[in-house]
Amino acid sequence: MSQLKDLLEKAGNLKNLFSLNGRKALVVGGNKGLGQAMALALAAAGADVAVAGRGPAGLAETAEAVASLGRKGEYLAADASDPNEVKRMFAAVNDRLGGLDILVNSQGTVHLQEAIDFDMEQWDRVMNVNLRSLVLTCKEAGRLMLAKGYGKIINISSVRSLQGRVNDLAYAPSKAAVNQLTHSLAIEWGPKGINVNAIAPCFVRTEISAAYLDDPAKRAWVMSRIPMGCYSVPEDMFGAVVFLASDASRFINGHLLMIDGGWTVA
Repeated sequence: MSQLKDLLEKAGNLKNLFSLNGRKALVVGGNKGLGQAMALALAAAGADVAVAGRGPAGLAETAEAVASLGRKGEYLAADASDPNEVKRMFAAVNDRLGGLDILVNSQGTVHLQEAIDFDMEQWDRVMNVNLRSLVLTCKEAGRLMLAKGYGKIINISSVRSLQGRVNDLAYAPSKAAVNQLTHSLAIEWGPKGINVNAIAPCFVRTEISAAYLDDPAKRAWVMSRIPMGCYSVPEDMFGAVVFLASDASRFINGHLLMIDGGWTVA
């Protein structure tokens, strides 16, 4: 009965497991799309949130939206593939928020081109944004989190990390590398109080993908691949990011959470 009593008490406090009250979060790529959605979800769950991106567009608006939810919202422009700018970014976030508990890496870009003509400058650009920047931000977040023995790192991968496609010599390989980066850090930092996980979305309707999904033939193809029969929307990220950022995911480490409507199992 003592175990039941203990479980009953903990079940009564279940909502608190998902609370982010008092937590400090940084969302890289939080100026638009999925990053913006996740920044708002973290704030709604109680976290103070800083958003960062390469350019100023959307950053102030996201920070203001965070503040409208009753949390502290900060923003700063930085190139996450530049080590010096990354160091500056984390120093500013640590100072403005008073620490860092959660890092979400939502930055990303894509270039599609036939393999034999693939522009290697574009290859470098995709790898810098999709992989190099994550290595740099994880390293700096790790310094802060390891010092206090607690942290949550959430990397945004893709269903393409598990599947190749035509004309994709950079994006899919970069996202596959994100998975392995997540695994390696989870193994190294898990014993030290830091959970490192990844989320793999499918087709999400954002400003960037709207033109693609508005094409009847392309939309029909997408729908035919997803067992749920619909594409995703940014708010589908809400529950996943809050779960992985909260104490509810205490024993989840090195995991790739698919948000794909069944795409990868069909």
